[in-house]
Amino acid sequence: MRKSLPEFKYMTFDVVGTLIDFEGGLKNCLTDIAAVAGVTIDGEEALSFYRAARYSKDADLFPDDLVRVYLEIAPKLGLPAERKHGERLRDSAGNWKAFGDSAEALASLATDYRLIAMTNARRWAFDFFARELGNPFYAAFTADDTGTEKPDPAFFQKVFDFIASEGNSKDDVLHVAQSQYHDIGISRKLGLTNCWIERRHAQKGYGGTIAPGEFTEPDYHFTSMAGLADAVAVARS
Repeated sequence: MRKSLPEFKYMTFDVVGTLIDFEGGLKNCLTDIAAVAGVTIDGEEALSFYRAARYSKDADLFPDDLVRVYLEIAPKLGLPAERKHGERLRDSAGNWKAFGDSAEALASLATDYRLIAMTNARRWAFDFFARELGNPFYAAFTADDTGTEKPDPAFFQKVFDFIASEGNSKDDVLHVAQSQYHDIGISRKLGLTNCWIERRHAQKGYGGTIAPGEFTEPDYHFTSMAGLADAVAVARS
């Protein structure tokens, strides 16, 4: 039997894709580069090229890897394959926007839970994201802190160790994320209660995120962070 929302002490969050609109950020930057080059691109096609390029054996840490990714996908999109544009795409991460409901929902949830960020992004990028979100986090773990990326169980173990140092366990955690591949599937295997934020509920496919080998039915399911915050408010009323 799953725990009720008020029973958790912590909520852990995927950041890029769940709280920060990285797909919108990528498409906006690529569209700007295309405009300068006199080219028109299809945003969803660009995301499919990005996904294929990003998840390769040659991948570097995110978002530094966007330089390499851009140089790989630029010819497919008819864009100039110049490093300066790849660097522009990488640096655009510092201007990516939060989903419209993220900051308010996090502020509300922070009154009842300890919020922990778990992001595959490097610390320099996370610092931008955290400010964009209103700095709501009790603690944060990045690829620089863990030396790995989700869905590697070692990433989660770093967080479990931190929570254990506070006298608690993974049973006290609700893991919140949009990625079936990076978060929902592995969190289930590791015994976490999870919450799927289905950001692409009105769109087909997985966009810029790799498709999971198999779909994992989540413990909780909302199409927005506002939905989760509202459910918590109701459960606590």
